[in-house]
Amino acid sequence: MPVVEKGELVGCLMEKEIAHLLEDDVTEDVHRQGATLPLDKPYLEISPWTLWKKRSVWLLLLFVAEAYTSSVIQHFEEALESAIALAFFIPLLIGTGGNSGTQITSTLVRSMALGEVRLRDMGRVIRKEMTTSLLIAITLGLAGCLRAWMMGIGMEITLIVSLTLVCITLWSAVVSSVIPLTLKRVGIDPAVVSAPFIATLIDGTGLIIYFKIAQHFLGLS
Repeated sequence: MPVVEKGELVGCLMEKEIAHLLEDDVTEDVHRQGATLPLDKPYLEISPWTLWKKRSVWLLLLFVAEAYTSSVIQHFEEALESAIALAFFIPLLIGTGGNSGTQITSTLVRSMALGEVRLRDMGRVIRKEMTTSLLIAITLGLAGCLRAWMMGIGMEITLIVSLTLVCITLWSAVVSSVIPLTLKRVGIDPAVVSAPFIATLIDGTGLIIYFKIAQHFLGLS
């Protein structure tokens, strides 16, 4: 395959070289989406010290982001003390939001890399993901209702959990669709903002949604 720069032939690439370049590009995207810096050597040739440097950067950033989640819980401490049953569902809710966001981000970033989704498709992407997430939200809301009923939780908490699952799932669809496309628009590789980072963002904001809904239904301060 010829290599052209500014209309001039500067070289050529063999089939194996093209395959190697594509493999490197995909590998880099996979590493970034897993919240680690790309590896420049085969895995078994890399020392633990190098792996530490590659992974610790993103893990420290995620640590700071997770600290925000802890701050949200601390802010709503009085609400938790007034209705301790709310605490039982925190792992379920933030896990669901993060998982939903990760699914969307991984699919969308890969589709953008393949050229299947472009910036002009943002409206279509958001509509598609909102519709899909609404169906998923209803499913998860019913599952949450069943889970709360099986635990013997009161009707108010059951309603709060079910409604929160719906809201968090829809919110994760918006965040996970808009952020990668926005980054692409400003010239930043969407794979750089890894799925774990978006999941962490959804965790913190999802808790705010949860406690605000709880405050409304339970009349908590």
